[in-house]
Amino acid sequence: MGDWLASRRVLVTGGSGFLGRFMVDGLHARGAAEVFAPRSAQYDLRDPTAAERVLADTRPDVIIHAAAVVGGIGANQEHPGQFFYENAIMGIQLIEAARRHGVEKTVVVGTVCAYPKFTPTPFSEEDLWNGYPEETNAPYGLAKKMLLVQLQAYRQQYGMNGIFLLPANLYGPGDNFDPVSSHVIPALIRKCVLAQEAGDASIPVWGTGAASREFLYAADAAEGILLATERYNDPDPVNLGTGDEITIRDLTETIARVTGFTGALAWDPSKPDGQPKRRLDTTRAEQRFGFRATTPFEVGLRETVEWYRANRPA
Repeated sequence: MGDWLASRRVLVTGGSGFLGRFMVDGLHARGAAEVFAPRSAQYDLRDPTAAERVLADTRPDVIIHAAAVVGGIGANQEHPGQFFYENAIMGIQLIEAARRHGVEKTVVVGTVCAYPKFTPTPFSEEDLWNGYPEETNAPYGLAKKMLLVQLQAYRQQYGMNGIFLLPANLYGPGDNFDPVSSHVIPALIRKCVLAQEAGDASIPVWGTGAASREFLYAADAAEGILLATERYNDPDPVNLGTGDEITIRDLTETIARVTGFTGALAWDPSKPDGQPKRRLDTTRAEQRFGFRATTPFEVGLRETVEWYRANRPA
């Protein structure tokens, strides 16, 4: 299957974003016939006409839908309606356009936030519908999960080949370090680097530190998505992760050590922890299309810190 993409035209939504850039590089390395990664300024998928236009203009054989409106706990709490509507409508309109245009395969990148708040660990794909997601990111998680429903319904009625992937929390070089909208790893890296350089005695950290998360290096995630694109054609959703978890307290202490920050960590328990635990069962991905993450966590973390130091705004 290694040359399956070589004869195909591939449209990557979100292709200029954090995860998308790794996928575009991987597609070129695989010799994809043509790769299209238009920006939202060209085709704003929230616009009802944009999905139709981008498919008419690019005529893809394969779509990888990675475009999303995302953010950390604070951003999700501040913009729940926006996060639900924009993520749902982009995917719904694109999948419908893919059906009408007879696209050979549609790959949708979902989110671990789709899982119920209280899910036995490791999270099995069989538990995806056994409860309501954690409240701080439920609108985002549910919007993405509706795209799984759409893909499965279209497969049943129209024979459409669409697959749905559930990556763990991503991190890596090129991540979003905006203090307003960033996720936990880039937010902590930024805090620690700036505090270390300024000689600050402490940094504020949200929550109690007791919650746990699983983190997947973005380049590994891209490889998993491309392997699934080449090899996987079933309706069942599939987790992408490492199978390892770390508490937010341990994560924060690790980032402080890697960045050289030696001050105090001022935990603020008035802020939400988010979902209590996150760790994925990655068996299905390995069995069905041979994906296993390969980047050790601290190696990926150091590369992310180095990227931030070299590329942050002055």
